Amino acid sequence: MTTLAANKPAYDGKTLDLTGKSGARAFKNTLATVLIVLCFLVALVPLLWILWTVISKGYHLLLDPNWWSQSQRGVTVRRVGGGAYHAIMGTLIMALICAAIAVPIAILGAIYLVEYGKGTKAAKVVSFMIDILTGVPSIVAALFIYAVWITVFGFNRVGFAVSLSLVLLMLPVVLRSTEEMLKLVPDELREASYALGVPKWKTILKVVVPTAFGGIITGVMLGLARVMGETAPLLILVGYSKNINLNPFEGFMGALPTMINQDRTELALQPAADRVWAAALTLILLVLLLNLLARVIARFSTIKSK
Repeated sequence: MTTLAANKPAYDGKTLDLTGKSGARAFKNTLATVLIVLCFLVALVPLLWILWTVISKGYHLLLDPNWWSQSQRGVTVRRVGGGAYHAIMGTLIMALICAAIAVPIAILGAIYLVEYGKGTKAAKVVSFMIDILTGVPSIVAALFIYAVWITVFGFNRVGFAVSLSLVLLMLPVVLRSTEEMLKLVPDELREASYALGVPKWKTILKVVVPTAFGGIITGVMLGLARVMGETAPLLILVGYSKNINLNPFEGFMGALPTMINQDRTELALQPAADRVWAAALTLILLVLLLNLLARVIARFSTIKSK
């Protein structure tokens, strides 16, 4: 014991500092920060370039009130005039029908995977099928609906068929985002509700879903942004019409993607080129407005702690 005590180094009274950074660690941290900022700026350049191009070439038609109130009926590619009312309404109608079908299924599926189906074979099957749907191209979804809706059942090409194909594209986006948001809800909230004698279904309805509501809404908006710009389902499942048609179960319908596709072959003509850029900017603004609306709804619907 005496020998060990003699060999033990004397305490010099200085506290060991574990908070400081060595030169190598500080250099690596700075280098990583610089690389992340550079990558962000590199990714930002094409985004700003695209936005500036679309805004600079398409904004002037959006300032015309006729753009929001008239259709392209009787307007040829060489003529100036008309509006995008038919395409705006067609896009919104088909997207809202798609959301009305996909969102409830996605939310219920996510609740099952997180709250009820942990470790079960059924949950693994559902998760596997959602992973498959995530990678399905839009044209494959459109061809599947074409085979069922038109070939098997003999229905006509209508806007509702487009909504059905968009459901296949929107469903995995909303389900996965909702699933992740539900997983982020602390288990303590569930346990506190169970301790008060609240049934599981009511706990999910009154505690879990409202807590994750902001993230769920964000996922829904991501899904809508994903499907509103799709062109392949529109080309395959419904024809483009320059007339105003608000009935998704009858006749051809206009939509902003197909309006862009209609005039893109005549970009050498200035009126057609102007309508292409204006329709693209209108589509961007619609997605932006829907996202802002979702943010407002999520802000006033979130559970606030007192």
